[in-house]
Amino acid sequence: MSTDTPPVRAATTSGTLDAVSTPDIRPGDARPGDVRPGDAQPAGARPADASAASTVTRRGYGGLWRGVPRELGFLLLTMPIAIIGMSVGLTLFWTGVGTIVIYVGLFVLIAAFYVVRAFGTLEIVRLRWAGRPPITEPQWSEPGTPQPFWRAMFGPFVNGHYWLYLLHTLIINPIVSIVSWTLTIVWTSVALGGLTAWFWERFTPDNGRDIYLSRVVVDWVFGIHSTFDPRAGDAILELIVGVIFAVTLPFITRGLTSLHGVIALGMLGAWRSEALQREVADLSASRGAAVVAEDQALRRLERDLHDGPQQRLVRLQMDIAAAERKLSDDPDAARAILAEAGQQAHDTLEELRALSRGFAPPILQDRGLVAAVDSLAARSPIPLRVESSLQQGTRFSPELERSVYFVAAELSANLAKHSGATEARLFLDRTVDQATGAAWLSVWLTDNGTGGASKLAGHGLAGLDERVRGLRGEFVVDSPVGGPTRIGARIPV
Repeated sequence: MSTDTPPVRAATTSGTLDAVSTPDIRPGDARPGDVRPGDAQPAGARPADASAASTVTRRGYGGLWRGVPRELGFLLLTMPIAIIGMSVGLTLFWTGVGTIVIYVGLFVLIAAFYVVRAFGTLEIVRLRWAGRPPITEPQWSEPGTPQPFWRAMFGPFVNGHYWLYLLHTLIINPIVSIVSWTLTIVWTSVALGGLTAWFWERFTPDNGRDIYLSRVVVDWVFGIHSTFDPRAGDAILELIVGVIFAVTLPFITRGLTSLHGVIALGMLGAWRSEALQREVADLSASRGAAVVAEDQALRRLERDLHDGPQQRLVRLQMDIAAAERKLSDDPDAARAILAEAGQQAHDTLEELRALSRGFAPPILQDRGLVAAVDSLAARSPIPLRVESSLQQGTRFSPELERSVYFVAAELSANLAKHSGATEARLFLDRTVDQATGAAWLSVWLTDNGTGGASKLAGHGLAGLDERVRGLRGEFVVDSPVGGPTRIGARIPV
């Protein structure tokens, strides 16, 4: 989890929170490239703007040179690693094939599959280290399905990814790596040798040499018999060649690294069908979570209406009937009953207003999320300070604003009912994932209460978790016994 605190702007309610530290967890994994727009982020800005601007700064010839050290490191190690992988893989594979008749070969072949998988995974990691876009690794086993011993042992025989990894490690990568390694060594050596020839050539013996490359080139190009100093001519020619090779070196390293990346993407990466399957599974899970959350919300609304306004309306009906019976015989008693009925009507109206605020308060629709959360904090019986990186008036889609407000309202209600805290802080933050351009809206609460909160079934936080997952978000509860409690949700924009 990320341990940094977003730049925040103090909002409503007074009071300090000395006993509660800034939240050191956040829903989802840490994303090193996240950008926090803060107050400068205009409403409706595209999430990918910061990512695109950062990408532009890395382009150009200077950006190519900045990647040369990592790409050289990748290319120079490619052939040794490929030869080792080929040697180990071929030894295991053909040993397994040769001994398969005595059944030992089956286990040797399984070992070969897992070895080539390791070398393929190493290639993916090295490409990422060299600056290439991350490659999604295959789904080696079906998520959620048990993996008994025999399935784990003999699964590689029916998994096409293992055979592709075998082909890549034993044949494709060694061939490509020999070519790329040779080109890298030649290009780098010529560039370095040509740029430094003026220094080290003076120390090399001449030994009566009568053929010089510079004279051959000049005589062939101009069709004359040159008379210039051949050693100086060779030094200038070698310098020119060295400059040309040095200037083009970034293109060579980038091209060769990209070649390895394309091959790895096609042979070592996950298939599109797997991505679609995961997408379908995620959508199904999200839809199921949304249905469960909606059902729980309706049941809670039904319970709240039954326990609150409905009982008061029944009482109001009984009071009005009693007042009608006493109106002719005892007007004073009838007036007292009607006055009590008026109070019942007032209380019922207040309860209905409180319930309606759980859906979409008018301030949320009129002034936006930040103002609505400020108003929510102002009504909290426990001092609640709002800190936000969002600018006042920043608007999102109505569905997202209602969802985030609902999460904040539920957290505030749990804070008042169960936390035992004396003060708390509520954070709002918008981040943009620099790698993907995806924008996230986060809301989390931290308090100095007794802790012990959990997402057990039947509890309020479990329903909140279902609702957030239904929005394809992430929900985290960190509440050790004794506190402090940190609860956070992160929802995609």
